[in-house]
Amino acid sequence: MKYWLMKSEPDVFSIDHLRQMPRKTEHWDGIRNYQARNFMRDEMKKGDLAFFYHSNCEEPGIVGIMEIVSSAYPDHTAFDAKQKYYDVKSTPDNPRWMMVDVKFKKKFKHNVSLSALKEQKKLSKMRLVQRGNRLSILPVTVSEWQFILKMAGEV
Repeated sequence: MKYWLMKSEPDVFSIDHLRQMPRKTEHWDGIRNYQARNFMRDEMKKGDLAFFYHSNCEEPGIVGIMEIVSSAYPDHTAFDAKQKYYDVKSTPDNPRWMMVDVKFKKKFKHNVSLSALKEQKKLSKMRLVQRGNRLSILPVTVSEWQFILKMAGEV
């Protein structure tokens, strides 16, 4: 099993949106960065867990946990010119972008803010807190995962 952090702007798609979906499951679309896509396509597997991270908001941070419930498959939003994430170079025969399905597992009682994460010496090598790292999907080590669960009061 691998661990991940997946970012979404809460006014676009929040952990509460995911929790309210049928079966608490939804596809994670709109990834338009090759490295993030490669993480989904090549490394992310069904059964992996991910922190749900609210970004670009008043207090960015980790708000809960979701499970990866599918392997990567072509992101259909790239094929539709009416969609925000349309890509003329991505076709059903030659898809450029991928997505996975995620399922709500837990919303934390207390968010773990980005500023709190940055204050922790044990997380100084975490990709999220390093300068210039803006990827929307990031791997999380086992020790980082366990430490953040403690910060959230979940262990």
